[in-house]
Amino acid sequence: MGFIMKIIVGITGASGSIYATRLIDVLIEKQCEVHVVATNSGWQVLEYECGVTKTDLKKKVLSVHEVDNIGASIASGSFKTDAMVILPCSMKTLGCIANGISDNLLIRAADVMLKENRPLLIVPRETPLNAIHLENMLKLSKIGVRIIPAAPGFYHKPQKLEDLIDMMVGKICDSLGVEHNLFARWKGL
Repeated sequence: MGFIMKIIVGITGASGSIYATRLIDVLIEKQCEVHVVATNSGWQVLEYECGVTKTDLKKKVLSVHEVDNIGASIASGSFKTDAMVILPCSMKTLGCIANGISDNLLIRAADVMLKENRPLLIVPRETPLNAIHLENMLKLSKIGVRIIPAAPGFYHKPQKLEDLIDMMVGKICDSLGVEHNLFARWKGL
């Protein structure tokens, strides 16, 4: 059986790597082809927060790309992908994407998504936000980037941390068009 979608997952050094690991697991479960690219600080935070290493992810996904390998497949528009999700997304990475500064593979892959008019989802994980952060998000939103703040809801009455993580990952899956049952949907009062 073939893959249903080809998704790039970018991981930066912002806190919230648990969202990335959970999304990767869900995408694999849903038979998506997953390509991962993480910044150097992304790997550090991933290991610190989740105990997950590059070796661990290489065992799970089709491809883990080195952030300095600008010649990787995901650096080209001729490499067909369905979407890219950057989570967590640092304000540095968000600012570079918003201003066309492609100085590593993660940002170049995001730039490819923009130039090819493919879905790019950014999950910023920063608080509080300053005016520069907001201006960069607005700039990206105006050109079609989906901004999904890492801010889970509580209407599904979460009982444990995993419920909050699944809520966010479910919202990301909704934006990707990936079916899931990660949280109870609102049915009204």
